[in-house]
Amino acid sequence: MKTSQKIIEHIKKNKQSTCVELVDYLNISDRAVRKQLKNLIDKEVVTKIGKPPRVFYSIKEVELEEYFKIDKKKKEIIDKNYLIVTASGEKKEGLAGFVYWCKKNNLDVNSAVDDYIKAIKKYDKYKKKGVIDGGVKFKNTFDKTFLNNIYYLDFYSIERFGKTKLGQLLLYGKQSGDKKIIKEIIETIKPRIEEIVRMHKIDAVGFIPWTIKRDVQIMRELEKGLKLSVRKIKIEKVKTEVVVPQKTLKKLSDRIENAQKTIILTEDRKYNNVLLIDDAVGSGATLNETAKQIKEKNIAKKVIGIAITGSFKGFDVISEV
Repeated sequence: MKTSQKIIEHIKKNKQSTCVELVDYLNISDRAVRKQLKNLIDKEVVTKIGKPPRVFYSIKEVELEEYFKIDKKKKEIIDKNYLIVTASGEKKEGLAGFVYWCKKNNLDVNSAVDDYIKAIKKYDKYKKKGVIDGGVKFKNTFDKTFLNNIYYLDFYSIERFGKTKLGQLLLYGKQSGDKKIIKEIIETIKPRIEEIVRMHKIDAVGFIPWTIKRDVQIMRELEKGLKLSVRKIKIEKVKTEVVVPQKTLKKLSDRIENAQKTIILTEDRKYNNVLLIDDAVGSGATLNETAKQIKEKNIAKKVIGIAITGSFKGFDVISEV
């Protein structure tokens, strides 16, 4: 029996295995085992979970796509747009992830594929040049909008199918502080943000500060990773006796009050066009109130807002981020 087959049989029998266990079982070098494992992973026979030094290998589930004839163009759309993070913390992308989701929900894959494609096309109608114009939502939400333009790079979630690819990355990147995920977000959004900077002749940028203390702050990582060649304006989050994150507030009036009293601009320079960057727009209260201060203090004539993700309907949809 070939070494690769012995590895497969051992993992099948034990459900999962570490490299050390395989070395002991096969009585060959660590290097030889790792080479075999890499080949099996590349062939999508074996999958791994965990991070060094605790990495486990298991047999990759046979995906339902083997039993369904999925149109090539439809597969390309799903491969481009779909991502799911499993309950065990595994990232499954494209059609493989979509099939996994179908299996979990006892759905017919072919039918779900067609519905997903329709949903993607519906929401893509709101995108122009890779961004979504959130201006109408803001005008319908607030008595007065202080942002000249507001853009989302994607919706946070879509009907029936849940979080978008960018929505998934944002949620788990922010909650876990996983720098690898955050780097993936930055690589995805950087070209579009740079285009906004060029299009609106931005000469200063402000990053909306965080409320909840984390070891890794996604907004700080965005600032470092985007490396925008414009000045940064000073925006501070006031430390209050009790920390009240925006996402915990259910009323729009409370979110506006929260933003009004906890966001402070200490900028003393003047600019023409300022870009405000936030990770997610629920109600939009923080962005709108920050823009209000910028204009009232004559810091800039024009304020553009951009968020990694925004909600399609109500702000309650995005309260988990």
